[in-house]
Amino acid sequence: MFRRLIATTPTWITVPLRLALGIIFIAHGLQLVFGTWNGPGLAKFAAFDPPFHFMRPAWLWMGAAALAQLISGALVLTGLLTRVGAFLLTCVMLSALFGVHLSHGFFLPAGIEFNIALLGITFALLIAGGGRASIDAAIANSRGRRW
Repeated sequence: MFRRLIATTPTWITVPLRLALGIIFIAHGLQLVFGTWNGPGLAKFAAFDPPFHFMRPAWLWMGAAALAQLISGALVLTGLLTRVGAFLLTCVMLSALFGVHLSHGFFLPAGIEFNIALLGITFALLIAGGGRASIDAAIANSRGRRW
């Protein structure tokens, strides 16, 4: 199972995708968890209403979303368990897209166009994995070697 999670295609195209997605979600995660850059911080964010009514208790789902953005952003940026990080970010983005942004139309500032772009990157990383310059590739290449 672990081998499948770290499996990756031998390509460099994932590097700029991982860097962009990782930076975006680490920044958002820092806002939501620690309140940096005028963010709400975890206590305030966890008190927000969740995007769907079935998400109860709200603090659990909102806290999980904030931590998922921060931790998954770091996983994707480094290429460690890239597919796991991309999957968690896909879940967060689908919730944001359908639960928050869809009612605002397509275009920014509150529409779904940015969500769709980020979803495209997460899907690409789900398919390809971390690529050549990732911790996943280093682990996969070192498995079976005797030190």
